[in-house]
Amino acid sequence: MKEIRTQDAVGQVLCHDVTQIIRGAVKGPRFRKGHIIREEDVPVLLSLGKDHVFVWENDDTVLHEDEAAEILRQLCQNEYMTASAPKEGKIELTAAVDGVFQVDASRFDAVNALDDITIATLPQNMPVKAGQKLAGMRVIPLVIKKDKMAQVRQAAGAEPLLRLRPYLRNIKTGVVTTGTEVFQGRIADTFTPVLAEKLRAFGLSITEHRLSDDNVEHTRRQIEELLALGMDMVLCTGGMSVDPDDRTPAAIKAAGADIITYGAPTLPGAMFLLGYVSRGDKEIPIMGLPGCVMYAGRTIFDLILPRVLTGEKLTRQEIRHFGIGGLCMNCEVCHYPVCGFHH
Repeated sequence: MKEIRTQDAVGQVLCHDVTQIIRGAVKGPRFRKGHIIREEDVPVLLSLGKDHVFVWENDDTVLHEDEAAEILRQLCQNEYMTASAPKEGKIELTAAVDGVFQVDASRFDAVNALDDITIATLPQNMPVKAGQKLAGMRVIPLVIKKDKMAQVRQAAGAEPLLRLRPYLRNIKTGVVTTGTEVFQGRIADTFTPVLAEKLRAFGLSITEHRLSDDNVEHTRRQIEELLALGMDMVLCTGGMSVDPDDRTPAAIKAAGADIITYGAPTLPGAMFLLGYVSRGDKEIPIMGLPGCVMYAGRTIFDLILPRVLTGEKLTRQEIRHFGIGGLCMNCEVCHYPVCGFHH
């Protein structure tokens, strides 16, 4: 940083804010630090009493904050993201499509652990809409050493730190509603309309629907029929608790599913089941949905469904990690996913 005459400062980069005060009208920065001084700025600066200004003293060992922000952008930005132009040393990334936002947490934390580096994002695995802001990044000082940014590159590694998984299109969904009382028409099926509404939020619908009584073999046959019809996802409702006559988990397993988890550390949704059935080169998700999905505003199904719709295959470890944040607060006005549920 060096002090020079304002008349000699054209083309130089301000190292400090310049405040303008007009009584009763204006009080605030007229020029921000990082501003590149133009010819027309000189008389304005002089009128503000700035006969001298402090400007960035460029050398080969440092980078301007805008240049450093551009490096952070390169390390973060991935497919389906758009970037803003640098403004006051900050760049923002925005979603170009609907999907699920994800962060490589270990590498991301390693970058943010370095002094003077700041990258802030939306929560992990958050469903987002096109046009939604995903992340912002900047360095703290006006100028930063090049060797510090070299450390940032090394900590970040070769792959982008961020990812936006777009939703797959034209997913065929099969639903098996279990329960002898529904199968025999003693009560109405009030679960399936809830699933239809949740799928509609993603532009999807129920492709095939089957009813089954509580017999394991009957439910198994219905699941296998849906798989044979080429369903990309199968949802099973009813019979998911630990009562002796709740046999849907056994039927899902009998249909050949590799059970990832039966039970999850979320409330509502503790009795959730997720499995996958291999068909050729496809891994088809099968979910056993507990009764809370029918009546609770948000449950584990809302956490799992967006990720499944991107084609992601979830692991047992990931689901077991849901416990921190897995308690829904049942707010009077639901703002999910802009809330702490699971995030």
